[in-house]
Amino acid sequence: MTDGRQWGGGRAPYDRPMSETAGAEGGVREVKSAARTVELLEALAARGDRPARLQELADELGVPRSSMYALLQTLVSRGWVRTDVTGSLYGIGLHALLTGTGYLDSDPRVRAVRPYLDEASEALGETIHLGRLDGHDVAYLATRESHEYLRTISRVGRRLPAHAGALGKALLAERPDAELPAGPYEALTPNTHTDRDSLAADLARIRERGHAVDREESVPGIVGFGFALRCEVPALDAVSCSVPVARLTPDHEARIVAVMREIRAKAEATIPAGNGAVHWR
Repeated sequence: MTDGRQWGGGRAPYDRPMSETAGAEGGVREVKSAARTVELLEALAARGDRPARLQELADELGVPRSSMYALLQTLVSRGWVRTDVTGSLYGIGLHALLTGTGYLDSDPRVRAVRPYLDEASEALGETIHLGRLDGHDVAYLATRESHEYLRTISRVGRRLPAHAGALGKALLAERPDAELPAGPYEALTPNTHTDRDSLAADLARIRERGHAVDREESVPGIVGFGFALRCEVPALDAVSCSVPVARLTPDHEARIVAVMREIRAKAEATIPAGNGAVHWR
């Protein structure tokens, strides 16, 4: 997506140039070294299982090679970045995982919703997710995998473009269409909405229906059903159920929708607005 507007809170997209992040909220100037460190960690995280070389990272972030080397060595010594035995390849480090786990453990909403994810998983035997809108993406915060379908289609910490999945579309439908970027949007499968008009028409159907449906738009062979948790306006979190196309009958779809609607209602009742928790932005 090319538009600069963001649908949710959190960090900017990985490809946002450092020059665009200069300046800060409340008139406080951004600390350049801190921004560079965060951008490096995000770049390494985005690579997944593909380690990076020093020059690749220097080129990607527009940083002098010597400065990048010093930054990498500092982060390696503190466990945020790891390197191979030759010292020439770099990847995200263990401390990034520990910090991410701390985020999940400290989030009262994640803790409150987890029992209902278990309940939905037991009732349906399918994969259940909790996700949060973050920029143009949805970040997966919790997952209960199906025992019958062992292929992992998502994991905690994974990001998926909001326009392409049931979680994201359920959350986009809570927002006015005027906030949608002009497109074109990334196509994950032949069924993904890649233009604004097509996505807006689908969001209108979601508002009328009350939940989102992703029919092989994000993963081939998988259908998803997404339900926004309306604990604030607009909603930031959603739950979903994913099921293989081969196992989806009309009766099973009706049961999934009924169970997930009940799960949503229980979760929303557990997390009332103004419950005294910290309101993170």
